[in-house]
Amino acid sequence: KPAGDGPPAGKATPNFPKLTTGHELAGPWTVHFDPKWGGPESVEFPALVSWTQRPEPGIKFYSGTATYRKRFDLPEPLHRPGVRLMLDLGQVKNLTEVRLNGRNLGVLWASPFRVDITDSVKPAGNELELDIVNSWTNRVIGDASLPAEKRLTRTNIRKLTAQTPLVESGLLGPVTIQVVEGR
Repeated sequence: KPAGDGPPAGKATPNFPKLTTGHELAGPWTVHFDPKWGGPESVEFPALVSWTQRPEPGIKFYSGTATYRKRFDLPEPLHRPGVRLMLDLGQVKNLTEVRLNGRNLGVLWASPFRVDITDSVKPAGNELELDIVNSWTNRVIGDASLPAEKRLTRTNIRKLTAQTPLVESGLLGPVTIQVVEGR
């Protein structure tokens, strides 16, 4: 029988655990920007959207780090012994550092933007903080339409103009808590 015909020999196991969504962290987020880079100190996002979709120029053209904060309680079915939980941030533009209840869970810079929260999450009163960092592209684009004395950046890059389309930025989500199945 030629190789590759028929069922594989032995028992294959998946490389990654199966995840099921247990809860979505929907609703408002408090987001803190650095005013030195044109952003508002604090603003509420009713839902997760790209900074480029916001009406405020200080957010639309913001480049740098913004901190997203959210309090949440873990739904009853998710806080039982032996259950492993992952926080999945969905889409992030471009990278993030994750803290839960004061514990640093690391930097995520590639998809999937997911981290194990089993040892950090508690039944109620969880404090989630995400430092989201984007590139400087949108700030350069925004500055291109300002007089030189009002610009926050200086560059010799001439490809980015006031007409260049903005690049999605921020936490786009959806942010979910996922249950690790079968391990």
